[in-house]
Amino acid sequence: MKGRISGDEDLQIDGKVEGPVSLQNHKLIVGRSAQLSSEIVAREIVIHGKVNGNLNARDRVEINKDASVMGDLHTSRIMIEDGAYFKGTIEIKRTNAAASSSSDAELESSLGLVAAKAE
Repeated sequence: MKGRISGDEDLQIDGKVEGPVSLQNHKLIVGRSAQLSSEIVAREIVIHGKVNGNLNARDRVEINKDASVMGDLHTSRIMIEDGAYFKGTIEIKRTNAAASSSSDAELESSLGLVAAKAE
C-alpha cells in the first residue's frame, strides 16, 4: 500500500506500507511480516517486523528480537530486545514529571552540600 495512513484507534500493520503513518494518541503494532518505509508518529510503537524511517512516539518504542529498524527514534521510553537490529539515533524526550523530579534531586543535592558546609 502506498499513501498516508492516519487513525483514531490502535492499529496493527501486517503488510507492506510506503508513506507516513500518524496515530497521534494511539498504539501502532508492526507485525512480523510487515515492511514499512514510513515516518511514524504514535503514542506507542511496537515493532516485530521491518521499518525504514523515523519514529516519534510520545510514550514508548519497543523493538522486538526479530525486528529491524533503520531510522531515528524520538520517545520518552525505549526497549530493544537482544537480537533486534537498529541503525540510527535515539533521542529520549524528558517528560515534565521526570524533568521536575530531576530538578528536585539537584536541588536536594545542592541543599545537602550547603547544609554540610554550615556544620
